[in-house]
Parts: sequence; C-alpha cells; structure tokens
Amino acid sequence: MQPLIDFAAYLIVRLFIAVVQVMPEDRADAMCHQLARLLSGPVSIRRATIERNLTRVFPEATEAERAALRRAMWHHLMLMICEIAWAPRRLHRCNWKEHVDFPNAPAFLSRLLSRRPTVLVTGHFGNFEIGGYVTGLMGLSTTTIARRLDNAYLHDFVAEFRGAKGQRMVDKEGCASEVDRHLAAGGTLSLLADQHAGTKGCWVEFLGHPASCHKALALFTLSGDAPMAVAYTIRNQRPMQFTMGCTGVADPREPGEECKGVRQLTRWYNDRLAEAIRLAPEQYWWMHNRWRDPPAKQAKRLAA
Repeated sequence: MQPLIDFAAYLIVRLFIAVVQVMPEDRADAMCHQLARLLSGPVSIRRATIERNLTRVFPEATEAERAALRRAMWHHLMLMICEIAWAPRRLHRCNWKEHVDFPNAPAFLSRLLSRRPTVLVTGHFGNFEIGGYVTGLMGLSTTTIARRLDNAYLHDFVAEFRGAKGQRMVDKEGCASEVDRHLAAGGTLSLLADQHAGTKGCWVEFLGHPASCHKALALFTLSGDAPMAVAYTIRNQRPMQFTMGCTGVADPREPGEECKGVRQLTRWYNDRLAEAIRLAPEQYWWMHNRWRDPPAKQAKRLAA
C-alpha cells in the first residue's frame, strides 16, 4: 500500500501547487496567514518541539510573544512553499534583480567565480530553496548534499525544481568521494549546516545552547583548501522579495583563529549562522529538533 499512499500524497501536493501557481501573491499571502493560525493553534503540529526550542533560545519572551513567533514561522513556511511553486514561472534571468536584493554581491560572487573551490553554508532559514535557484540563474552551478525524501514521487519532483537552473543534488549517503572530486575541480559545494550529527558529532554552542554538528563541513574547507561562506536568503516583508547576504567568509589561506581546526571552524560557522537568524528569527525552522542533550564528556567540556 505504501506506493499508493505516496502517490496519493504526491497528487495532493501537485494539486495544491497547481492552484497556488495561478493565485495572486496577496491572495496566497492571506491564505498562508490563515493556514498559519490553523497550524499554530487548533492543529498544533510539532507544538512541543517548537515551544521547547523557543523557550530555550528566548527565555525572556512571554507566552504571547512565543505564540506570535510560532504563528509567524508557520506563515513563513507556507509562503515558502508558494514561492517555490511560483519560481519557475515568475523568476528568470531577465528579472531576478526585481525580486532579489544582493547588497554585497561583488565580494560574494568573486569568491564563487574564482578558480578555487568554495563551501557555501546555510541552514533551515529563510527561503534557502530560492537562494539555490537564484544562484543557478546567475550561471553559478553548485552541488548540494541532501537526504533523499522517503516519498520517491515527491523526491523526483523536488529534485527537478532544484536542478532546473544548474544545481546538482547528491545523496548524502556515500557521497564523500564525489564531493572530493567536485572540490578538487574547483566546484562550489552547498550545505545545510544545522543538521543534528548524533552523539559523536562536533558539539559547539548554537544560539547559546549545545548542538551536535557534522565534522565533514569543516573538513571540506580545511582539507580541500576551500573558503567557507555563510550565506542566507531572507524575505523582505512581501512575497517574492528577498535579500541575499553573507555573514562571513573563512579562508584557510588567510590568518585567523577560525581555520585552526575542526572545532574552531564549526564554532565559527554556527556563530555566523546565528547572526543571520537574528535578522529574521521568524524565518527559522523552530520545529527542527536541533538541540539535544550532549554526552556527559561533551557537557563537561562545554561547561568548562
């Protein structure tokens, strides 16, 4: 029965996207506000995880402030789906500058256009899917590591969107050799940095609390002589209006503490990602179970 269930879910998603694609932006925005009230109120999807994360990161916030942030997060997520549906028809090479503000473009693009490899780090924040799409519109091909979706039909559909403008997806299982070849050829690697890495990961503080991070992100930079840039794509109040930015670049060839080891670089990019999230906290995925209890040894080191 599972293939039939997956196909039914795929049909529902495609029907929803077909409806959204013909909707005006203001009407879709209003619909997303209604869905956000539903998902943050009566339905309460992942309510316990969201509340735990918000209480952890914003201990001084009132219950009403946390509820408003929870509702704003769901509005962002619903609108993000709409923007992904609109992108292939409304965002192209001739008009992307009407939708995206890129204030530090020269410095950022000079890194991506150099012959050296680049590790581009972001998180479950803002509309990172549009960020990858716009990067492709600029003519910059990237390789992105991602886990396959359990629903094969939805996986193929999402992969088609991501690869439409030159973004190449590789499965995170067994991709190390392929990534090494890509970086050795001077390619750009794009990664979501806020994935839980288990008890054996590199434990550093993220938004003031311990989080386990994959060591591979730092190793790609340190072993591949590939500068790491922490980037973001956030919405500017209105649908389909974004700011793309970069909160920092760590280059192994330049002096600095951040590239002296895996832990230092991991701590650095988490701090830069937290800096971006503070620009628009409602656009972070607070339903993401990012923070776990570290092992006793790691907890003792972090406390020290």
